[in-house]
Amino acid sequence: MDAQSQQQAGPVKKKETRGRKPKPKEEKKDDHQQQAKLKKSQQNATVDDKYTQWKSLVPILYDWLANHNLVWPSLSCRWGPQLEQATYKNRQRLYLSEQTDGSVPNTLVIANCEIVKPRVAAAEHISQFNEEARSPFVKKYKTIIHPGEVNRIRELPQNTKIVATHTDSPDVLIWDVEAQPNRHAVLGATTSRPDLILTGHQDNAEYALAMCPTEPYVLSGGKDKTVVLWSIQDHIAASTTDPAANKSPGSGASIIKNSKSGDGNDKATDGPTVAPRGIYYGHEDTVEDVAFCPSSSQEFCSVGDDSCLILWDARVGSSPAVKVEKAHDADVHCVDWNPHNDNLILTGSADNSVRVFDRRNLTSDGVGAPIYKFEGHTAAVLCVQWCPDKSSVFGSSAEDGLLNIWDYEKVGKERAPKGPTSPPGLFFQHAGHRDKVVDFHWNASDPWTVVSVSDDCDSTGGGGTLQIWRMSDLIYRPEEEVLAELEKFKSHVVSCTSKP
Repeated sequence: MDAQSQQQAGPVKKKETRGRKPKPKEEKKDDHQQQAKLKKSQQNATVDDKYTQWKSLVPILYDWLANHNLVWPSLSCRWGPQLEQATYKNRQRLYLSEQTDGSVPNTLVIANCEIVKPRVAAAEHISQFNEEARSPFVKKYKTIIHPGEVNRIRELPQNTKIVATHTDSPDVLIWDVEAQPNRHAVLGATTSRPDLILTGHQDNAEYALAMCPTEPYVLSGGKDKTVVLWSIQDHIAASTTDPAANKSPGSGASIIKNSKSGDGNDKATDGPTVAPRGIYYGHEDTVEDVAFCPSSSQEFCSVGDDSCLILWDARVGSSPAVKVEKAHDADVHCVDWNPHNDNLILTGSADNSVRVFDRRNLTSDGVGAPIYKFEGHTAAVLCVQWCPDKSSVFGSSAEDGLLNIWDYEKVGKERAPKGPTSPPGLFFQHAGHRDKVVDFHWNASDPWTVVSVSDDCDSTGGGGTLQIWRMSDLIYRPEEEVLAELEKFKSHVVSCTSKP
């Protein structure tokens, strides 16, 4: 894209990302505007200083890192299927989006990503990247012209070639990304046709979206204060002429057979629709995020701008199974259910904190009683996710530009010399982004590997930054194991230097 197009990326950033719509504010006086401008420039200077310091430490802190400049910001990033395993690197699909200013269409992007294996990359190479350049490790594979901005992407665990997207509408769109034709995103191009449209919300459902680990179910929340559940299989049941109806229910592949993707000349509304299995009422404000229980397609949870965490059980009706009032002290933006331990639920909020709840004991005196509170961010938390590689580890990203990695097992076990600036449980801080980190995703196929994306409107005036990274294994492995390896290395060095 040319420089002029890059310049046009500015206006789109006015939208508050990840569901954080601004409340109406009074007009500020000129002196307030000047103060705000000064404060912003001071913040940017601090961010730049921190970034420079971070970049100097990259060879020590990271096993591997790739930095990819985005012309248009992406509000979501998700791993797709692994394609190939080679000696020194793996190849995998990556799902992104392009949130544009209208000069070109909004898109859902399918990229191919090369992930360097552990202990392969040379330390001096991983820190030598240009912030304004695209990474050689990330290549665009296919573009889908999306009807509206892509606010969130989620992949179907049983078949990661099937993805759901949320935009500024009541519908959830389902895409078979392999079957969809590759489109050229130019002004005036018609939108791609979704393979399925999930209906049921009465108002825009922009952010809260989840796919079930055990069944091809989809969960969504919206401004209508409801949580809605669908089964993709209901499309098969309704299509008596569909030869795919005999496919195994968990395959997820059969949703495509009855819906021609076409060449993009159809409107999104022309796609086949699926009605909900259930609509669940209990929130008093916008539902911001939803998550399935990892072991049950009938149990799920949701959080919202009413500061509540609600647990639901589809087997017992459309009312909350448990409602946790005041789970946080402000809007709750994100939630994740521990895949290793069904009892633990993770939440992040506009109160800058991350909390862990035990569903066996959720409340005390009528309000939320988290078993852990993590206070390491200085701005609203936008995304939380448990690590697939260790049950006590999770990540949180926020508007402060940081992606923190925590381990609740380390709480109370830190050594005394730790400074006051390091909150309990925090053991790694990814500071490679210079603006709000709107999304991140652990890689289930490549241990301890993370993709993260920031919307860089405030720091650079446009675009975004995608980073794929893996911290050094010396940071997360058991201490005695690391010390033994370092001792062995030291002995090796001594023996080499003592030889004539």
